[in-house]
Amino acid sequence: MNRPCITLLLTTILLVACSGGDSPSSSMAEPTAPPGAQASGKPGEEQVLRRGNGEEPQTLDPHRALGVSAANILRDLYEGLTTETPGGRTVPGAALRWNISRDGRTYTFNLRREARWSNGDPVTAEDFVFGFRRSADPETGSSFVHMLAPIENAEDVIAGELPVTSLGVLALDDHTVQIKLQASTPYFLALLSHSATYPVHRASLALHGEAFTRPGNMISNGAYALTDWTVRSHIEITTNPYYWEADEVKIERVIYYPIEDQFTELQRYRSGDLDWTDEVPSTQFMRLQETMPDELVVSPWLGSNYFGFNLTRPPFKDNPDLRKALALAVDRDILTGKVTRFGERPSYGLVPAGTDNYTAHDPEWSHWTKDEREAQARRLYASAGYTEENPLKVEIRYNSGENNKKVALAVSSMWKQVLGVHSTLINEEFRVFLQNRSQKAITEVFRAGWISDYNDPYSFLELLYSQYGRNDTGYNNPSYDLLLQQAASEHIPASRRRLLEAAEAIAMEDQPIVPLFAYVTKRLIKTQVKGWENNIMDHHYSKHMYFSADDGDVMGDNVDREQAAAQTTPETND
Repeated sequence: MNRPCITLLLTTILLVACSGGDSPSSSMAEPTAPPGAQASGKPGEEQVLRRGNGEEPQTLDPHRALGVSAANILRDLYEGLTTETPGGRTVPGAALRWNISRDGRTYTFNLRREARWSNGDPVTAEDFVFGFRRSADPETGSSFVHMLAPIENAEDVIAGELPVTSLGVLALDDHTVQIKLQASTPYFLALLSHSATYPVHRASLALHGEAFTRPGNMISNGAYALTDWTVRSHIEITTNPYYWEADEVKIERVIYYPIEDQFTELQRYRSGDLDWTDEVPSTQFMRLQETMPDELVVSPWLGSNYFGFNLTRPPFKDNPDLRKALALAVDRDILTGKVTRFGERPSYGLVPAGTDNYTAHDPEWSHWTKDEREAQARRLYASAGYTEENPLKVEIRYNSGENNKKVALAVSSMWKQVLGVHSTLINEEFRVFLQNRSQKAITEVFRAGWISDYNDPYSFLELLYSQYGRNDTGYNNPSYDLLLQQAASEHIPASRRRLLEAAEAIAMEDQPIVPLFAYVTKRLIKTQVKGWENNIMDHHYSKHMYFSADDGDVMGDNVDREQAAAQTTPETND
């Protein structure tokens, strides 16, 4: 166990980055630009926004889609009962206003009379009821079905113990939707901008079945409609002329490019093929600060990056000492300061700092010196039955991406340096990676990241709930589950916070994951793109954007939007 090894590896990573590291070969075929994609909204021209968008979406079915890349597109195509301002505040969407009962359990939404589907059909209350029921239906297989858990009878419907008609969502008339909850839920309005709650055009689904999401078949109710999807090349959307706020939408076309390799994406941005990138390679941070300071945008993001352990099979099943040893052996200061290098914050729990009404987990050992942490890691490693002669041999799986690879390399090197662990790194295409994680048949350690769908700690903590569909670790602790259940029905904010913080403390003592850092977003955006605004959710609707040759205040137009939204945002009443 040679201590200089990790320093040498990290130095090598940095040297590769600085010696022309922006031109390695891509791991995928380079997407081609569709006709007319070069236009970017110069005065007198069609306004076309070209967005880098990470991995290829598996589907654009709003109730089955998974991942940030799909969510970005679905926010443009669909609109829930609520939506968000450029700054991330929840405001009326398809619903013009709402009333909330005194006990916080009954929400009554009045739909906009002018709301229309992209074929001109009116958006009705029954469309939303159908959407909620389809999302909750076990046969749909919704990836985010547990987001509906606050709704009355939702858990029994999701479990198949009650019919979907029992779900607490009703159409009182053509323009009134009523939703009844199991208990008061502080973050419920924010949930209603998520794709799990979107309506679906019933006639289109009935006519086309599973193919209703294809171009030419999809009927959506958002600011845009789907016009083209060429797999591994691009997804194109154009303005929905029937959208209730169509006159305010300035970007006429949006082209999403699935580019998983950040170096390829950076090259395409530099060559003028993109107006904004999904990410940038962390190894290029200093260089971009010097060469593109006005286009490089870094901002906090409500998300956590961590490694998960598969607790359903050896070597991590029933072996908390081993899991804790690996968590202690990671130097998060080196990881964020020398590897990721974009201002990410080291983390020791699942819920990131900055989450509303919550104190991030801060274990005692996070304040220990490096030597103290490593000494304890070696004691626990030995207690788990491993030695220098009998080292742990483990596979670390991660999905394609240069930054993911660098983090996996760094962590595996730390484990080798401190404990003598022999790690094998396995890079998998995103869909295969997610499938292997979910099935738990072959995974041992896997890279994971979670971006919250709403600003509340529950969005993170439910990942470790034993019955949650995305619990890829297989973690199952009845005490943890009980605290989450109690928090779900607790309407006093301070009491709810204490329950959730106690739950996370239990989970982190069991160590089903190795928290690494809290995310920041890091991308390049052309200075001509206006209307973009930092928000901790990193939700950026194309309808808020526009092009301008003027490099003045990019937020001025959105200030007006925020002020207008503040005047129309409903208040709780009887």
